[in-house]
Amino acid sequence: MFNAITHSQIYVLDQDEALDFYVGKLGLEVTADIPLGFMRWLTVGVPGDAGRQILLERPGGPMMSEETAAQVRDLVTKGAMAGWLILTTPDCHKTYETLLAKGVEFTEPPTERPYGIDCGLRDPFGNRIRFTQPKG
Repeated sequence: MFNAITHSQIYVLDQDEALDFYVGKLGLEVTADIPLGFMRWLTVGVPGDAGRQILLERPGGPMMSEETAAQVRDLVTKGAMAGWLILTTPDCHKTYETLLAKGVEFTEPPTERPYGIDCGLRDPFGNRIRFTQPKG
């Protein structure tokens, strides 16, 4: 029935700050930045891979009332609404050193795993990110 997953969504509290992190530090590229009036449709993706995009969504209307949006923003602030992103890289150690030099804070350094080498970090909003160098 389906042949692809094109978009995944994570909550961010400030879309400009999210752009600074995801594009400025992680090196992703903006795939869409469309003001819709009721919301800003902002997506990023791995350069050269337009088939999969991450929607950086600020909690709010029209999907939720302002009261609910405030509760969701509070939960995001507490880290309770954190999403997950898992990226791949050809060289986990080199990517780690590059991002460390850009001021990215890690929750776990590169670690050998049965499936390869990976490490962990969080974005400014508490979303968990891992990147992996798969075993080759």
